Amino acid sequence: MTIQRLLAPITGKSAAVSLPDAEKWMQGRTLYGGASALLAYTQATRAFPDLPPLRAAQIGFVAPIGGDIELRAEVARQGRSVTQIRSEIHQDGKLALTAFFLFAEQREPNAVFTAEKPADFPTRPSENDDAISDKGPIFLRNNFEIRRAQDARGPGAPVVRRWARLKDRGNLDPISELVLLGDVLPPGAMRAMQRQGPISSINWSFNLLNTNPQTECGWWVSENASQHADAGYSSERLRLWNSSGEQVIDGLQSVAVFG
Repeated sequence: MTIQRLLAPITGKSAAVSLPDAEKWMQGRTLYGGASALLAYTQATRAFPDLPPLRAAQIGFVAPIGGDIELRAEVARQGRSVTQIRSEIHQDGKLALTAFFLFAEQREPNAVFTAEKPADFPTRPSENDDAISDKGPIFLRNNFEIRRAQDARGPGAPVVRRWARLKDRGNLDPISELVLLGDVLPPGAMRAMQRQGPISSINWSFNLLNTNPQTECGWWVSENASQHADAGYSSERLRLWNSSGEQVIDGLQSVAVFG
C-alpha cells in the first residue's frame, strides 16, 4: 500500500478516522513510529495549511496505536516568526501519541556552520547488499528498501547505519518523507544486547537541518547510535543524510530495551 492511502482520511479537523490497511504498517501491536509521527504531522499541516517550514519536533509515543484513532491539533503558540503546533493521536479515548511541531520562518543568519560529512560515508546503495530480504518486521519489508551502509555486522559497537528509501514515494513531499523515515532503523543498542529481546521507542525529538531536502532516487542514509545503555534503556542519537552526505536530520530517542 502507499503511504498516501494511509494519510487519505486525514482532513485536519479534530475527528475520529479509520486508517485503511493500517495492518500493513504495524510494528508488533502498534503502528510503526515513523508512520504514527507522520499522521500527527499531517494532521497539523492540514489543520493549519499556511504554516512556515518545519524546523523541529518532539514526539512522545505514549501507547499503542491501531487503525481506528482520533486526531487533534491546535496552535500552542504563534509568534512573529515561530508557530508551535500541538498534535495528538487518541486511541479508545486515551492519549496514544503527543507531538509538538515547531514551524519557523527563515531569519538572517548570524551563525553559519555546516555539519560535516562522515569520513566513512558509504558507497552508493547499488554497491551494497540488501539488509532485510526475508528478515525484519513486516511493515519494513512491505514499505521500505534497506541496504547496508557499514561493514560491521553482528555484535559490536552499538551503531546501525543503512541506506533506506520508501518503496512507493508517489507525490509525498520531502519533509513528510523524512518524518516517515527518521526512525526506520532498530536502535544501535541492539548490537550490544547480551541476548535477543523486544525493544520499544519511548520518544523521538529531532531538528530539521534543511527545509527543502533533496536526495538521489529517494535514498537516504540513516544511522542509530546508542550513546549510553543501561537499566533497560538506551539513549540513541538518530541522524539522516542525503545521498551526497549532507546531514538533514539530527535527533535523539529514548528506547526501552527488554529481555
